[in-house]
Amino acid sequence: MPEKSYNLSMSKPGVVRVGPAGWSYDDWKGIVYPKPAPKGFHPLEYLSRFFDTLELNVTFYRPVPAGNAMTWIQKVKGNPRFKFTAKMWQRFTHDREIEPAPDEVRQVREGMDTLLHEGKLGAVLLQFPWSFKRTPENRVWLARLIDTFHDYPLALEVRHSSWNQPDVFEGLAERGVGFCNIDQPLFHQSLKPSAKVTSCIGYVRLHGRNWEDWFRDDAGRDERYDYLYSEEELKPWLEKIEQIRKQADEVYVITNNHYRGQAVVNAFDIQHGLGKTEFILPQHLVDEYPRLKRLIKNQKQPGMA
Repeated sequence: MPEKSYNLSMSKPGVVRVGPAGWSYDDWKGIVYPKPAPKGFHPLEYLSRFFDTLELNVTFYRPVPAGNAMTWIQKVKGNPRFKFTAKMWQRFTHDREIEPAPDEVRQVREGMDTLLHEGKLGAVLLQFPWSFKRTPENRVWLARLIDTFHDYPLALEVRHSSWNQPDVFEGLAERGVGFCNIDQPLFHQSLKPSAKVTSCIGYVRLHGRNWEDWFRDDAGRDERYDYLYSEEELKPWLEKIEQIRKQADEVYVITNNHYRGQAVVNAFDIQHGLGKTEFILPQHLVDEYPRLKRLIKNQKQPGMA
């Protein structure tokens, strides 16, 4: 049975954009990207040939100037369907000891406003860690954050099951904030997969299921996100995405299992599962992940990028 919808503006099926989180990974060279890279190569422009969205990771670590944002916009101009999603700066989601200063808000807005005004900002993701539980203090923090950036298309990602309450989703719907449905390694009180829609924006993030390293203190980034979904594991998510697209105007599906390009492989898998039939894939990626051959079996090899 489909989950209850908290979005009242249901009309026709929404547009679904699929893509990976980030693009600056050394371990993608020779797998996702050609190695050596040709003259003038830019990974963002390259990825925009294959995907209609990409989640900006850099905005989580630091605010970006307007000039950087405009450069990214220029890199994806060859794909008019393309829109970015962007993580909120961690100062607002992870460093919560002191209230952010007005200048910190201004810094965030400099790059985000550029993406918004150019029509390339699909969503701003308010991503909180598992430790962010539903307490009175955290509810106040979240409410203030939403008020501060209410003019952006916001989506909330929480990972602790204490947030799985009807009044939370009703509150998000009242404020026009989307809910991010996640796939993550499941532990005690971890939020489970869902297909909730609380605004015109639908959001899905797949983190992988590497439960052995997810909460290990000495695990590095690559170890935590070293996971490749099988086709069988993706099938329930394809069903959820179809449910979400019936209730949202735009749906963003982000694969975050980035190690060695696995996010790119699964993004192609999801595109195929949602009905895409024509693929021209990088040969070096197919060589690394032969399972992708099924997507290009009817196309000629020389036509590949």
